Amino acid sequence: MFIRNPKPWHNERSPVTPKRIYFNRRHFLKSVIGVGIGATSLSLAGCQTSESDRALQKTLNQPKISPLKTNPNFASVDRPITNEKLAGSYNNFYEFGGDKSIWLKAQELPTDNWKVEVTGLVKNPKTYDLDDIKKQFPIEERIYRFRCVEAWSMVLPWVGFPMKELIKAVEPTSKAKFVRFTSFYDETVMPGPTFSLGNLPWPYTEGLRIEEMANELAFFAIGIYGEELPKQHGAPIRAVLPWKYGFKGAKSIVKVEFLAQQPATYWHTRIPNEYGFIANVNPDVPHPRWSQATEKFIGTGPDLSWDIKPTQLYNGYQEYVAHLYS
Repeated sequence: MFIRNPKPWHNERSPVTPKRIYFNRRHFLKSVIGVGIGATSLSLAGCQTSESDRALQKTLNQPKISPLKTNPNFASVDRPITNEKLAGSYNNFYEFGGDKSIWLKAQELPTDNWKVEVTGLVKNPKTYDLDDIKKQFPIEERIYRFRCVEAWSMVLPWVGFPMKELIKAVEPTSKAKFVRFTSFYDETVMPGPTFSLGNLPWPYTEGLRIEEMANELAFFAIGIYGEELPKQHGAPIRAVLPWKYGFKGAKSIVKVEFLAQQPATYWHTRIPNEYGFIANVNPDVPHPRWSQATEKFIGTGPDLSWDIKPTQLYNGYQEYVAHLYS
């Protein structure tokens, strides 16, 4: 007899949010401005016919990825999947600005004929296009928690492949101890955040220890909600590391480099006392300007509430990653 022991974050009775449920982004953002992290409820009226709403929906209507199977080990968590339109309108992509509503500006991102160069200390360096990626690597759906360093969270159904599969394909040498992800940057279409002063370290880079990249959870996403990634989510390929804060997930990746030394990364370079290289979710380690003990979960329903929840160590994925930091 096969007995399944669900993981602590699994809950098969969790509702999967219907894609048809829409929310008004402007009402949401207006509500957010007036409340602090302790607020518990933000009502969202569904203004489904506004010009902004139609424009947002157009950005989310991407080609479907098929055939597609959900990895049974990551088929659910103990919270509902965040509404697709809300997730597509409330996100960070600092190349296009410093607020959460960058979705329209992000449509300037050029994604045609995309290439990802894999280089550095590897036996088989290669440049992949998206067709190569879809043919060579096992594409699947994984439902993961997402936790931002700003203390808000979502649950998102990513589509992509494990990073360890890329490691197998390119065969890093024994000298490779770290990996660096470099995002696309073009100053003619990417204005950057207005709140920053001085020169910024573009392009955006992030990094991992190679054993972190080889972990079962580490994932390259090429889609979300069963479709190819919209540009505001970091199309056409991004990193997803569910036990780390979201800024570790480099968007719109154009280069993956295997290195002997720890690489300089964007936020760790800019503000090292606030954004560490490791950046694991940890309720007991506060950000210098706010607590990380709780988080505002952005969920679903005709009226959305900021659901205040306790933050879990490693975002609830201790079983997979705790051994990396013992």
